[in-house]
Amino acid sequence: MSNEAPNQARVIPLRPQSVRPGIARPVSERPATAPLRPIAPTEPAPSRAREPLWRDLVGDVLRRERLAQERTLKDVADAARISMPYLSEVERGRKEASSEVLAAAAHALGLGLGDLLSLAQGELTRHSARTRRAVPGSSYDGMCLAA
Repeated sequence: MSNEAPNQARVIPLRPQSVRPGIARPVSERPATAPLRPIAPTEPAPSRAREPLWRDLVGDVLRRERLAQERTLKDVADAARISMPYLSEVERGRKEASSEVLAAAAHALGLGLGDLLSLAQGELTRHSARTRRAVPGSSYDGMCLAA
């Protein structure tokens, strides 16, 4: 008989023995490429009014101008050569319209692109003023918008 060990497979564990599946390893043992998960805050952030999105402000201005002129969505969409459903989505703030689309819609309403953006900027300024009053200690130095 031979003195050799019997044929046995050698098992090499992929994880260190101290780590069980489903249990996170300490940061020092993580590979450098492993992404770190953000830690959720235990306390809610102070309640502040949500700033409006630019597309919401522009959409509100477009809709307000259209209604002030007593024009239909179809009329303005045809004049701007934009599909009626798309213009509706822009007015509701569901679509982020390109500057070309905004200019076409503004021109269909008798406005320039600068006029449209200036009106939207005025809405943002008014919203910021209301928010500033609601949050004591916050400062506001104004806003510059280049169109």
